[in-house]
Amino acid sequence: MPGWDIADIPHLTGRTAVVTGANSGLGLETARALAGAGAQVVLACRNIGKGEHAAEQIRRDHPAARLQVMPLDLADLSSVESFVADLCASHERLDILVNNAGVMALPLRRTADGFEMQIGTNHLGHFALTGRLLDRLRATPGARVVTVSSLAHTFGRIDTDDLNWNTRGYKRWLAYGQAKLANLMFALEFDRRLRAAGVDVISAAAHPGYAATHLQLAGAEMSGSRLAATGMRLANRVFAQSQRRGALPSLYAATANDVCGGDYFGPDGLREFWGKPTRVKPAGRALKRDTAARLWAVSEQLTGVTYGI
Repeated sequence: MPGWDIADIPHLTGRTAVVTGANSGLGLETARALAGAGAQVVLACRNIGKGEHAAEQIRRDHPAARLQVMPLDLADLSSVESFVADLCASHERLDILVNNAGVMALPLRRTADGFEMQIGTNHLGHFALTGRLLDRLRATPGARVVTVSSLAHTFGRIDTDDLNWNTRGYKRWLAYGQAKLANLMFALEFDRRLRAAGVDVISAAAHPGYAATHLQLAGAEMSGSRLAATGMRLANRVFAQSQRRGALPSLYAATANDVCGGDYFGPDGLREFWGKPTRVKPAGRALKRDTAARLWAVSEQLTGVTYGI
């Protein structure tokens, strides 16, 4: 693992990968690297035009890349259902699913199904997507699911009685922390359930550290705060690592030979902000199995998707 980089990704010819939010940021870099290693990559994007532009960027680096852009809006459960139906109709195997797409620190917004936008997109949309793809994953030997969390999980709190901020006063950063903690708790609980059921699928998690993407700017821009947006741009330039390096923990989790179910990867530098990928420790609250079980039950109830494991 020391010094691991994109060049160390094993050959992925014959493998199929799905990357959510692959039109920009970490998702684009993840899709680019997987395609460069020979995988057929499905770019699952809310905006098809941006997805096609991302595919063009990847093909400039890898002219032989096997890419497919498919519409997926994680903030709409009907879109998740349609995406899965189309994917399963056109692909017999699914080797790698990277649950990457997300939103950060938005003003209060609701998804098409009435969920708070951050928990709805980052967690519930991916929960429904993974559950609907489980049969295809189970049919593919050695399949992996990588769910992208964040250092923000350390200040997250899961409120299973009010996951969608219907009765609590909305705090956008606390909502983001809850969503990213939910991502990590889902990955770990999914691993426990897979193991108990004897299913040959690896569930792992990763976080990018502090990587310069547009994600940090979206909330400030939606709020109309030029000062906050300017501050985020400055912080990205001064403190953040590149998108490419931020994608390395996800890529390691998705492709390295020594990955086990329940592993969590992040950068090896100071406070996990920067560096090469390494195994890192979740915050203690992410390991609370009773909370994870309640979150799982609430997620099944809200999405209508059950895993059967």
